[in-house]
Amino acid sequence: MPESSENSIPRQRNARCSLAPADTSPEAARVERLALERLGPQGRMKLTFELIDQLRTIVEAGVRARHPDYTPEQIRLARNRIYWGDDFFRQVYPGVEIET
Repeated sequence: MPESSENSIPRQRNARCSLAPADTSPEAARVERLALERLGPQGRMKLTFELIDQLRTIVEAGVRARHPDYTPEQIRLARNRIYWGDDFFRQVYPGVEIET
């Protein structure tokens, strides 16, 4: 029986949450989920770290394209500012001004 409380959407007990994008068919989402399950925990962790490395490469390439004069340290700082947002970046690097 679905669980619910006042002002909440009913949900099935132990129902899986679908994180598939709205433009992904249920069948495509099922195939992707099965492929990820087949990878196992270690395979999914490896994939996660590969995606993180790819994201870092893309973000740094964007910074480099906008600021070809930046040193590797400035690229790293700009990348961190993009990742963390201005408020946290300023807490970690007070007084450091870097364009992203």
